[in-house]
Amino acid sequence: MSRVDEFEDLRPLLFAIAYRILGSVGEAEDAVQETWLRYESSATTPTSTKAYLSAIVTRISIDVLRSARVRREQYVGTWFPEPLVSDPYEDPARAAELADSVSMAALLLLEQLTPLERAVFVLREVFAFDFPEIAASVGRSEAACRQLAVRARRHMDEGRPRFEADRREREELAARFFDAIRDGDVDSLRELLAADVEMIGDSGGKAPQWSRGVHGADNVSRVLGSMIPLFLGIGGTLEPHVVNGQPGAIFRDRAGLVMNTWALDVLDGRIQAIRTVLNPDKLGHVGPVADAWAVLREAQEARRPR
Repeated sequence: MSRVDEFEDLRPLLFAIAYRILGSVGEAEDAVQETWLRYESSATTPTSTKAYLSAIVTRISIDVLRSARVRREQYVGTWFPEPLVSDPYEDPARAAELADSVSMAALLLLEQLTPLERAVFVLREVFAFDFPEIAASVGRSEAACRQLAVRARRHMDEGRPRFEADRREREELAARFFDAIRDGDVDSLRELLAADVEMIGDSGGKAPQWSRGVHGADNVSRVLGSMIPLFLGIGGTLEPHVVNGQPGAIFRDRAGLVMNTWALDVLDGRIQAIRTVLNPDKLGHVGPVADAWAVLREAQEARRPR
């Protein structure tokens, strides 16, 4: 098998590792491309191509994350990972586990780890690398990697959301939720939301935003029951879609351009959180991006009495 073929076979895994370390589709794609450039120019013939390339993409991702942390500290408003609407890495035996590891909630927890802890956790807990491979990837001893793994696992276990095991139940609840939104049925919406539900958006200061978010079942159901039917009434569409491994949606304007994405956290038969990404800089990989301000102006005009 040629180097190109070996690399392409491993590309989905390399992207999956990089995205979970970085929380950015664009940065993960760049890290994978840089991995290829280094592999192509190297005279090394690795014993394990998988271990060799995984080590390279991990080191690149750690370096990128360290510089990205500074930018994220200066970010305007709430920062969310770039939405992932298609994960190229598949392992049917571990599909649920892989999906949970890429959820918005899990990625936000990973943001609280150091870059080294995050990389070790991803390699060990998500992709089941052994410690010698991890040590080679991050440039630390096996003993140090075991300590990093323990600290990271403890932190993740303390804050990890416990999603429902039955994916079908989650999907059915999400379907009822989106039907109620389309109908503007505030009462049905309220029944599907946890009492302390939160709806929070990431606009980066570049799109319309809900100030500091909307909290509580009554408030969220009223906002959704009035806002979304208005958006649909001017030709917008709500497209249910898996986002970051969880039930979610892509919203598009009447021309089919992407407005935002939603990712839902579901627990105990209720929606606990609605996380929406509106920052146009984070949506380009989903599709051509709409002018959200123009859509908002049109919606406000439609609301005014004639």
